[in-house]
Amino acid sequence: MTENVAPFPVSDDQDTQDEQPKDTGGIGGQRLMSFIERIERLEEEKTALMEDLKEVYAEAKGVGFDVKTMRKVVALRKMDTEKRRETEELLDLYKSAIGMM
Repeated sequence: MTENVAPFPVSDDQDTQDEQPKDTGGIGGQRLMSFIERIERLEEEKTALMEDLKEVYAEAKGVGFDVKTMRKVVALRKMDTEKRRETEELLDLYKSAIGMM
């Protein structure tokens, strides 16, 4: 048996996404929309790049490289020489202090 239910009310207004941005409260709507759209495009590009990186790491793993070690090498290469040297010296000092060397 079906119940008699009132239909969902339909608004005469268009979808809010169809509306043009407006300047409101001192905020330039068009300029704000421009920034948001640029951010969205960059987020899409970032997602695509992350997928590409994932594939490269998977390929490297497939031929026998250790991905964790590769990630560490990439992080070390991003550091300037002095910071890298300091990090490595601290690591050696800590390892020595706990008897790992």
